[in-house]
Amino acid sequence: MFPTIFTIGTVSLHSYGLFVAIGCLAGFFLARVEARRKNIDPDRISDLVFYALIAGIVGARLFYALTDPAPYIQNPLALLKIWEGGLVFYGAFILAVPTIFIYARRHGLKAAVIFDILAPGLALGHFFGRIGCFLAGCCYGKASDLPFAVVFQNPGSLAPLNLGLHPVQLYSALSNLLIFGFLWLLRKRLRIDGQLFWVYVLLYAAARFFLEFFRGDFRGDFVFGILSPAQTLGVAMAGVSMVCLALSARRASSDR
Repeated sequence: MFPTIFTIGTVSLHSYGLFVAIGCLAGFFLARVEARRKNIDPDRISDLVFYALIAGIVGARLFYALTDPAPYIQNPLALLKIWEGGLVFYGAFILAVPTIFIYARRHGLKAAVIFDILAPGLALGHFFGRIGCFLAGCCYGKASDLPFAVVFQNPGSLAPLNLGLHPVQLYSALSNLLIFGFLWLLRKRLRIDGQLFWVYVLLYAAARFFLEFFRGDFRGDFVFGILSPAQTLGVAMAGVSMVCLALSARRASSDR
């Protein structure tokens, strides 16, 4: 679609990088709002988000490189070009979660509360990130002849050109926006710390598992020739989230 918004001399503003930045800012400000609501110093959350963001970007980029390492072995500096696309959410999740947990423990914060504070912002930020994917042409869908199939014609797009494709990036954006709306409505109703976060993990894993069937880009070798790496991780994360939700519900009932 529009991988580059404008170019001045040798400097270009890439749509993917712009929307990832917008998503990060949206999630950041939303986390500060939630921190105030829970009587936690917003500046403490700002520090935490800074470290989690660094860990997330590193994890997302490394996970992406592991799916197709050859180009990065030949040119390691290409790993730094995150504005051109190539960030994997699960990689960010895997590295950011322990970073957040360690930071919370070291600063006397309850990790479960912190994860609940961050959950709505994660979904909203991911919504903007997927819009960036669509504009850049990365994470594209399989060939489709549906009336709403999209055709990429910009030579700078990462998607195949002049071919009808599932707009799977927009499917994903919509799913994240719906998850955000649900979490935002649910956040004041749950009384057990950590539940909102695990609801987010479960909903995202389920949506991602389904949407992977419409993806057409290379995402690594399929496990047993059936499930993509993201689907395999999604199954594991959904299982963990359901166990954690069940344990928290049981703990709550035993405390009554």
